[in-house]
Amino acid sequence: MDLDVLNMFLIAGGTLLIPILAFVTSFFFWPAALIKIYYWYWRRALGMQVKYVICGNYKFCYTSRGRPGPKPSILMLHGFSAHKDMWLAVVKFLPKNLHLICVDMPGHEGTTRSALDDYSFAGQVKRIHQFVESINLNKKPFHLIGTSMGGCVAGVYASQYPSEMSSLTLICPAGLQHPTDSKFLKQLRDLKESGDDQRIPLIPSTAEEMEQMLKLCSYVRFKIPQQVLQGLVDVRIPHNDFYRKLFLDIVDEKSRHTLQESMHKITAPTQILWGRQDQVLDVSGAEVLSNAIPRSQVEILENCGHSVVMERPRKSAKLIVDFLSSVQTTENNKKHD
Repeated sequence: MDLDVLNMFLIAGGTLLIPILAFVTSFFFWPAALIKIYYWYWRRALGMQVKYVICGNYKFCYTSRGRPGPKPSILMLHGFSAHKDMWLAVVKFLPKNLHLICVDMPGHEGTTRSALDDYSFAGQVKRIHQFVESINLNKKPFHLIGTSMGGCVAGVYASQYPSEMSSLTLICPAGLQHPTDSKFLKQLRDLKESGDDQRIPLIPSTAEEMEQMLKLCSYVRFKIPQQVLQGLVDVRIPHNDFYRKLFLDIVDEKSRHTLQESMHKITAPTQILWGRQDQVLDVSGAEVLSNAIPRSQVEILENCGHSVVMERPRKSAKLIVDFLSSVQTTENNKKHD
């Protein structure tokens, strides 16, 4: 073979080999870095731009797509120990003509974390209102979506600022008194009785604990390689002290039932989504909410656990879009009457 031709093959082979080796090396030795690259890629692919806004000495990090238009903007609030990118799976299936905003909740990811901050549900509502005002989102009513911890914050926000709401979606929200205890609550009770109340199933520190947490949060059984589980843990471990403080703040006696105490003040058209097999917050909470919020719509997703937006992103997106359309139709009919 001609030497120039051989060199060409070696160069071409090396060009292909370098990214493959980089991926394999990252997978085995730096899985946490690979996870960050994954989110970076999907943000770019879906057109979600990372932005920051400063309020005094406090910084909010968020992603957004599109601009405010005739349809209400959508603000999404994530759950405990998650971050803004957890919504990417749903964003993928939402129309591109909607103005979307996903914010890192107080103390999470790129948003300011302070030991002096109030991380109770009431404290988080104040911070989210600060964020909404800082980006002028409340110039006109917007649609608010929250899941789990973020669901409680969204519901309480809607009860306190009804004029800012066009509509509301609550996805298995925290902050309720459930007629039926979940597996997670029973685990917490057992750990407390055994004297091991320092261990919280939602705050893993090993790959094995990470796997158990995923099983608790999801009905769908994802087969996740050990290296990826370790990567997920590695990303979280530096934040575990904060997660523990946050968890204790939101389950404190003064905070744990904040949505229960506020739900009767919610006047916005409300959609309630819940996974039938939710082991973290029992599905019986859906009826508690629907009985308190007039004309609320309930959708129970079969074969689905607590991580609704991760397990059923396409279905979640469709239900949200259909709900928004029905709210818009109702509003238009009122104008014509």
